[in-house]
Amino acid sequence: MSISLGTPISSLLTNKRRVGALKSLGLITVGDALTYYPFRVTDPVSLRALREARAGQPMAFAAQVRQVRVVPMNARRGYRLEAIVDDANFAQTRNVAGSIARLVFFSGKRQYIDWLSAKMHSGAYVVVAGEPTEFNGQLQFTHPDVLTVDPDPRGSASSGSSVSARRLYDADTEEKALERVCRPRPVYHATSRISSEHIHEAILGFLDALRGGGAASSDAGLQSESVNGATGNGAAQADITVADASRPADAIDSVGSTAVELPSGTAALRRTIPDIVPEPIRAAHGLMHREQAFLAIHDPQSSEEFRQAIATLRYEEALVSQVSVLQSRQHARQKQSYVCADVSLRDAFIASLPFTLTGGQREVIDDTAADMAQRYPMQRLLQGEVGSGKTVVAVSAMLQAVGAGYQAVLVAPTQVLAEQHYQTISAMVNGDSMHVAMTLLTGGMKLAARRKALAQAASGEPGIIIATHAAFSSTFQAPNLALVVIDEQHRFGVEQRESLRARGDLTPHLLVMTATPIPRTAAMTWFGDLDISWLTELPGGRKPITTVIVPEADARMMAAMFAHVRGRIDAGELAYVVCPRIDMDEGADDAGEDGFEAFEEGSHDERAQTAGGRSASRGVSGRGSYGGNRLGSTVDSDSMRSANVTGSMEQNAESKPPLHAVAEIAQRLQSLPQFEGIAFATLTGRDDDATKAQVMADFTAGKTPVLVATTVVEVGVDVPQASCIVIFDADRYGLSQLHQLRGRVGRGGTASWAFLVSRAEPDSIAAQRLDVIHRSLDGAHIAQADLELRGAGDVLGDAQSGGKSGLKLLRVVKDATIIAEARADADTLLNSDPDLGHAVQLAGAVLDFTRGGESQIVSS
Repeated sequence: MSISLGTPISSLLTNKRRVGALKSLGLITVGDALTYYPFRVTDPVSLRALREARAGQPMAFAAQVRQVRVVPMNARRGYRLEAIVDDANFAQTRNVAGSIARLVFFSGKRQYIDWLSAKMHSGAYVVVAGEPTEFNGQLQFTHPDVLTVDPDPRGSASSGSSVSARRLYDADTEEKALERVCRPRPVYHATSRISSEHIHEAILGFLDALRGGGAASSDAGLQSESVNGATGNGAAQADITVADASRPADAIDSVGSTAVELPSGTAALRRTIPDIVPEPIRAAHGLMHREQAFLAIHDPQSSEEFRQAIATLRYEEALVSQVSVLQSRQHARQKQSYVCADVSLRDAFIASLPFTLTGGQREVIDDTAADMAQRYPMQRLLQGEVGSGKTVVAVSAMLQAVGAGYQAVLVAPTQVLAEQHYQTISAMVNGDSMHVAMTLLTGGMKLAARRKALAQAASGEPGIIIATHAAFSSTFQAPNLALVVIDEQHRFGVEQRESLRARGDLTPHLLVMTATPIPRTAAMTWFGDLDISWLTELPGGRKPITTVIVPEADARMMAAMFAHVRGRIDAGELAYVVCPRIDMDEGADDAGEDGFEAFEEGSHDERAQTAGGRSASRGVSGRGSYGGNRLGSTVDSDSMRSANVTGSMEQNAESKPPLHAVAEIAQRLQSLPQFEGIAFATLTGRDDDATKAQVMADFTAGKTPVLVATTVVEVGVDVPQASCIVIFDADRYGLSQLHQLRGRVGRGGTASWAFLVSRAEPDSIAAQRLDVIHRSLDGAHIAQADLELRGAGDVLGDAQSGGKSGLKLLRVVKDATIIAEARADADTLLNSDPDLGHAVQLAGAVLDFTRGGESQIVSS
């Protein structure tokens, strides 16, 4: 059987339950498994004789089994295996007297106990790693990691039965077994279905199969799966018979060297795992070969080797991503678009404005004008602070398209925002000096109105179309569409955006806008195919928002906050109150809307890994899987954090109080004396479009001066009279989202306040995040801090933190230097070899990366 990175795991493992558990982690092929990286490695385990044992301190030793017995457990179903071991020979090498210890294993499966007792028969030589305890005055190891050792390795080799010996024993010699149990051990994010040890075990088996080049021995190396298949989901079971996947010390040539003669197994592995990074670039940066890196990550000889492997694959991800975005940019320049060189209508609009544009607005308008005058399509990202005037820039660009005789569409993420844009822009472009055709298209329109809007768009008449997701429908046709503006781009998928641009012979220009703060390093990484503009200067007349952190347990401060809000309402102003949940009946996993992360501080994956680790610790590990979650501490845990882990384990979600809900808070506030006589309204994502529109109209008119809502008000809602926002459970939001919510107030030129109601413990990570937003109004600074404290998932969108992301090691903040180097290498490489004809493996990796939409992953 020929085995490659694309070989399905199901064809190698006989244990279907194990296959299903790996599949639940997104591991379908051998390649998927090899790129499922551990998030940390343990410290090496110390060698000690039994007389040198210290309670609670992990240790490793060699011994001989003197006695084995199996005892049924009376109190509950199952069996207990006890093995008495003697380390006399090993202790002699350490110049101490020998001693004995008891190894204890529990299992509800008789088949497993029989298999284990056969492996650890009286007289067997074993190497043991575990944490010693004392029971009834005797040294005891409960569920240690055990490797069996060939008692006569020379005899096995001379008789030509080395393959059979490998199947019978875990190691040829005591020295090799001790080396394996003592070196660092990788720890993987696991689930209740599969432990970290079993993930490690499976990956080593796949590496062994690849090393064998697909020979029958690779299948034999995974035969112990059938033994474990009968043991169920209980304790993690040992795969002691799995063939040894660890490579000899001389199996890896020195980094950067290509002249070393490789052992046959390593040569075969290099053929099945070819380098993606071209050889000149690999050598220039002193990187490992790809197969070396995989071995060093999943079967590290030392912590330093592990770090070096991580650095190698991290650079590989950076190079692939940068080649992808640069190629996308080159391909975009080869397309044809509408030439929009007439700026007279745009200039008339700017002259009619009752205020003066900021320098940043003027600069971005000029940049977009120059882009739209070209024959290739503009692709520009406009990153702007909340209230920085992005709408004026967008209207200017759309009027340039209309002035040239074409159509422009602005796509908003919600009907409320689309209707608001329609009203605002209609008032701006239809006056005494100009008249522009305006069309509103939303999914909530009545059939007659919708047909009229679609017909007007299909006519091709120059004008501006304001739409929601309805613009992505196949019924929407705009034959002269020259410009697509995407507002709040992170709410739309890449496929949606591109489908709107691919409906005609010419590709429309593209302007995507976001107020979600994205650090410049991140923007340059993920939007490398777009020209990027920043609006950091706020229009004149805006006053800074005062941000106050309010501990919910401080009754006096809470009362003062409500009294302040009432005072602003009495002054004719309005207030938002934001809650993460709609009602108290919601499950914790359903809490919140639009990106709210209920358990942000505690990663589900890490909690599951902890649970899996507890389960796994009850079994005997096989080759290289030695209960890493128990033995030793973290090595470089921060750098090992995968993209899909976005929080700390500061506290478990189970210990957190329930989230506040809109219905609950609205009822409580209305009962307070501070709000006597004040009308309240509620707004959530469950409300239909008509209800949302009516609620916002009443709120804006002051009929209901307090609006209790979920995060549906986060994006684009513009109510100048709103001066206060109270955010409950603020410690459970990301900083970028809090910054967006805070931007809902202070838009009318009056003083404004944001109250962050928190139940976070002092000095916790959540408290540190709130302190960042308390001290700063700079979105870029806040986004940088958000990435450093939380990871990239919240700031850059769900796609990055999900299993589909092709980037698992690269960190957009801490690896900015690596990304810059990879960008320069990618640029040089594409200049000399645009089609990557001399870098076939890199071309394939880039194609896979691009097919997943990774080059524009923020938008996914």
